[in-house]
Amino acid sequence: MNPQELLRQLTLEEKAALCTGSDFWHTKAIERLGIPAAMVSDGPSGLRKQAGDADHLGINDSIKAVCFPSSAAVASSFDTALAERLGHILGRECQGENLAVLLGPGLNIKRSPLCGRNFEYYSEDPALAGQLGAALVNGLQAEGAGSCIKHFAANNQETDRMVSDSRVDERTLHEIYLAAFETVVKQAKPWSVMCAYNKINGTYCSENKQLLTDILRTRWSYRGLVMTDWGAVKDRAVGVAAGLDLEMPGGSDKGIREVIDAVHAGTLSMEELDKAVLNVLELVQKYLEGRRDGVTFDRAADYEAARRAAEECAVLLKNTGALPLTEGADVVLIGDFARAPRYQGGGSSHVNSTRVSTPYEAMADGMRWVRGYDVASDTPDSALQAEAVAAAGKAGAVVILAGLPDRYESEGYDRTTLEMPANQNALIAAVAAVQPNTVVVLYNGAPVTMPWLDDVNAVLEMYLAGDGVGEATMNLLYGRANPSGKLAETFPQKLSDTPAYLSYPGEDRASAYNEGVFVGYRYYDKKEMDVLFPFGYGLSYTTFAYSGLALDKAAMADTDALAVRFTVTNTGPRAGAEAAQVYVCPPPVTAKGRQRPVRELKAFAKVFLAPGESKTVTVNLTGRDFAYYEPILHDFYAETGEYTVAVGASSRDIRLQGAVTITASRPLPVVYDACSSIGEVMATPAGARALGSALQSLAAGAGGASLGDTGEDGVSKIFTGMLVGQLVSFGMLSQQQLDDLLAALNG
Repeated sequence: MNPQELLRQLTLEEKAALCTGSDFWHTKAIERLGIPAAMVSDGPSGLRKQAGDADHLGINDSIKAVCFPSSAAVASSFDTALAERLGHILGRECQGENLAVLLGPGLNIKRSPLCGRNFEYYSEDPALAGQLGAALVNGLQAEGAGSCIKHFAANNQETDRMVSDSRVDERTLHEIYLAAFETVVKQAKPWSVMCAYNKINGTYCSENKQLLTDILRTRWSYRGLVMTDWGAVKDRAVGVAAGLDLEMPGGSDKGIREVIDAVHAGTLSMEELDKAVLNVLELVQKYLEGRRDGVTFDRAADYEAARRAAEECAVLLKNTGALPLTEGADVVLIGDFARAPRYQGGGSSHVNSTRVSTPYEAMADGMRWVRGYDVASDTPDSALQAEAVAAAGKAGAVVILAGLPDRYESEGYDRTTLEMPANQNALIAAVAAVQPNTVVVLYNGAPVTMPWLDDVNAVLEMYLAGDGVGEATMNLLYGRANPSGKLAETFPQKLSDTPAYLSYPGEDRASAYNEGVFVGYRYYDKKEMDVLFPFGYGLSYTTFAYSGLALDKAAMADTDALAVRFTVTNTGPRAGAEAAQVYVCPPPVTAKGRQRPVRELKAFAKVFLAPGESKTVTVNLTGRDFAYYEPILHDFYAETGEYTVAVGASSRDIRLQGAVTITASRPLPVVYDACSSIGEVMATPAGARALGSALQSLAAGAGGASLGDTGEDGVSKIFTGMLVGQLVSFGMLSQQQLDDLLAALNG
């Protein structure tokens, strides 16, 4: 294909048609020019390839495929190598099924744990989400298949997701909600980006020129295709002008007619349409160039990869000695999830699994099963609970499989509570009362509260672990695999503690992001608030020590890079892996400075160690890692000052700290006007010269003592809070003198 040559041969009608899909899953073919259709498929937990007339939300069956751990689980691995391996596998599967693009990964930030689709997103932290997302996209596209990162942008709830207006300030948008997308665009160059349904500050994402062109294409230099989420188009011609290339799904000529009519009316230029058409043609070209014959979809091998990934993603939240279990010991397994485990989320990412291992099938010798609760109900069943309690009291240990049923979280609606079903909570409490070695295994896509936490011996968080869930669970419980995951999101003590509690999901089809940049651990750490489990937290069957922090420079410009080195040692009896985390802590905020989080994750490394083994880790930080987004500059800015580089095992378990002084390469501009305070003006040499003597005279004439405290310049602090423009009203300056002073200050 030669996209430029084909563009010259297309008619207006063909151009408009190419910008709309032919059906639910294919781009449009133009047979007279030899332009083929390309097929896309939902992901990224596994392929959900469907026929052209199938649905988007997973009601109809798709091909048999392998379900991998959900993105919430993958993020808990803190392992870019794992994410990249999964990308390679998914890419080969796409080749085996002749798919051009996999729709994923989802890069939206977990603003609230109530979002029904949080299982499909990585983290509350943009650095973690961005680096894992880039790794997966790089692996996928290395196999000749494309990625479509989603949902761009500020799509953080399912309530009113088609129409909700995300009202978010410029700093928060760039610093939190766009940052992961920026990382993936720049580091992995995804073939496509999917715009979200919602509005941002009053404009639908599908029509948002600032988002799709000014930020994505101009600021970030993106050169790929932008497609809609399915059915996200409101005005097709406006979308094309804004930078939206491909409307999905196809099957209707409504959007085609809107584009043609707009070109004829002069409200959409041919140049704007040609840009969109060229992006579609170049996507098809990438598909053809990347196509590999003879690649097979090895479901058996990919299942084993899914099982191993589940073992690397699990997070051990508590263990006071019950784990790992002893092979052959008398253990009672309790719960409906034993026979029908919750291993994936609901909605468009739902995979039609080839094979799912269940905990019941994977039970070890000496283990027996008791039902304990009915997963289809929230109401405690006294007979089932009594049977479980009786069995538990006689056993050496008990494992309760618990979590959130399918109906509790899915695409399309949000959760209303952080509680698990009442029958599960009641069962855990009753069993723990008679059995000191009670272990709880959780299957869920997002945080839950744990009213029984103090009473159980151990808690293992599996998240939604994919097809290998049963085998992976047993391997972890018995120590055949060592848990090494860390939480990619904070588990709060209660819903009312969460940062967006008062404004989520909003009202009147709008959600105000009043918490600003203080999302997740940024909020809890700033408020010094107790949490159930902090961001980055996770235990192991071994222990790790940190030592030898070294920064390669003590001072640097904000355009430089900083190498951070430290050593991690396995000080325990088992082989294991530690997810070491590197945070940046800004200087103390000044009176006029921006509020910043206490610390922010900027880098991480997964270190695999044998007992007694040590490894030195090196990560590199850039000037951007020390910066915040400054609205005055419309850019990121690292103010001059001393920063702390903190290395630890979680956001609240800092083991090593070092200092580096950053020097800003440009001053932060300050604009003075009549509403600037006298104190601000007096802080400048020109202002002090112009106002100092007059204010001192005024203070002396009014009786200095009655005006309270004075500063070093002898001017009463009462005056410093007044507006400089008021000096004209008081007759102390003429309007011309004020204008001259402001001009001098701003010059």
